[in-house]
Amino acid sequence: MPSSATSASLRSALALLRPYLRERRGAILIGLAALIVVDLLQLFIPRVVKWAVDALTLTSASPQLLLRYALYLVACGGLIGGFRYLWRRCLLGTARRVEEALRNRLFHHLQSLSAEYYDKTATGDLMAHATNDINQVRMASGMGMVALNDALFLGGAAIGFMLYIHVELTLLVLIPMPFIAFGTRLLSRQMHRRYGAVQAAFATLTETVRERFAGIRMIKAHGIEAVAVKEVGAVSRDYIDQNIALTKVTGAFFPMMLVLTNLSLVMVLYFGGRRTILAEITPGDFVAFISYLGLLAWPMMALGWVTNLIQRGRASLDRLNRIFDTPASITDPVHPERHPPADNGLQINKVSFAYEGQSDMVLDKVQFELPAGHMLGVVGPPGGGKTTLLRLLPRLYDVSAGDIRLGGVDLRRWPLEELRRRMAFAPQEPFLFAGSIRDNITLGDDAVTDADLDRVARMAALHKMLVHMPNGWDTIVGEKGVILSGGQKQRIGLARAFLRDAPILLLDDPISQVDGETGDEIVAGLRRMAARKTIIVVSHRLSAVQFADHIVTFKGGVVVEAGTPTALARSGGYFARTLQLQALEAEEPAHE
Repeated sequence: MPSSATSASLRSALALLRPYLRERRGAILIGLAALIVVDLLQLFIPRVVKWAVDALTLTSASPQLLLRYALYLVACGGLIGGFRYLWRRCLLGTARRVEEALRNRLFHHLQSLSAEYYDKTATGDLMAHATNDINQVRMASGMGMVALNDALFLGGAAIGFMLYIHVELTLLVLIPMPFIAFGTRLLSRQMHRRYGAVQAAFATLTETVRERFAGIRMIKAHGIEAVAVKEVGAVSRDYIDQNIALTKVTGAFFPMMLVLTNLSLVMVLYFGGRRTILAEITPGDFVAFISYLGLLAWPMMALGWVTNLIQRGRASLDRLNRIFDTPASITDPVHPERHPPADNGLQINKVSFAYEGQSDMVLDKVQFELPAGHMLGVVGPPGGGKTTLLRLLPRLYDVSAGDIRLGGVDLRRWPLEELRRRMAFAPQEPFLFAGSIRDNITLGDDAVTDADLDRVARMAALHKMLVHMPNGWDTIVGEKGVILSGGQKQRIGLARAFLRDAPILLLDDPISQVDGETGDEIVAGLRRMAARKTIIVVSHRLSAVQFADHIVTFKGGVVVEAGTPTALARSGGYFARTLQLQALEAEEPAHE
């Protein structure tokens, strides 16, 4: 008997497919009906052959009679072709729809998961789920359904016709069948386990190759091609080893099926031949019996194939189910604020935060307030928690303790869509898609006009860059903006944030990768919008925050100083020392 865990796994896998199969039940029923018609026609062909052989044996055949039998076979062939097209269209088409629906559901679910999930999940693993695993489910739900139908209906009907011809002979040829069932049960569990190992190894291989391709320039720059080849070779060897381990099981399974079905053929030739000689059955019955045994051989092989497909599909469904069963840690509140306030002021109340799996607090009891329409500068040495603070505001992560309030309402009570609509976020390292500059700024919003683009280009100091681009706004930037410098990518990220025109603007080191003149242009643009927006700017270059209404300095996850830029410049603390140092660095090129 299967274990309760195995049964639960199978039920969970079937539950995942049930909605899509139910949606296509009409096409499935038509496809199965067409498949059954094909099977019936295939069962009719040996009867025609029997009539022809018996007529020839009894010398009662005439050209007209043989022509009639030939036309029967031609008609059967034509009908089989037509109905086979119909069942393939319906059943394999359904499998493709299942594939599409599962991939869309997977992508939708992955988008709902929080940033923490991606901190611990490899991209290659997700790619393997979206490609290889879903393909295996498609095969199981398409050809698996066909093979299962043939194993049950065609096999059962073939046995019925064989019993009609000769009961005792049929019982003899069915002797190997219990061994087939026993072998299938014995090996199917091993196949399921090893298919899971193969899929996991494929995910590791995909991630390793993807990472080496993404970092090919770094590999070439450091001359470590041989190291990269060795690393890929190691995971490739593991993938091959897992497949070979699987082949040891499947390699025993299919020959076992073939040997046992051929053993039945040996029995037919010996015992059936004797009965034909003794005239217990006619030569036509003997030929028909062998034909039905041939038809029975496919269902027996199909039993092995469908077991193979189902175990592959089930292993993939188990992997997909683990993703679907992963809850989103950041979701819309159960009882959201029905009327979110228009006030865009922020209150940070004793906020502490640690990334999952880490005991050290990145932020520790941070507290300050930023009124609406004011600008806050956040400074401090690297690793102080500045970027983490920006990630908490749009709820990319949730606080570990304390709370953040927008307009006096806890962020966790805001509907996520409304909360993130209020904020525009420009990270220090913006992600660029492999499209045009226009696409990377508009992010698919067809309502954006050229005038809108020109406006944000001036704010982000993009105009001088666009002059040198071969196709202006329509220049293709390549994967992750490969043709652009770091400063150019950063300015595109700023333009993307400015285009949203959200009332709260979050900027992470917005001028860290541009020259001083370009940085001054961007800062001037920020000053012009300062009174209209609530702005938080994290920056190591203090020129970006010198005009802020308020400055906080982070060190080791805590606020070590806070005040106006003027007050902090006189305090002798981190802000004052860094300001003096950067002023000296700016003077050196002028003296030279």
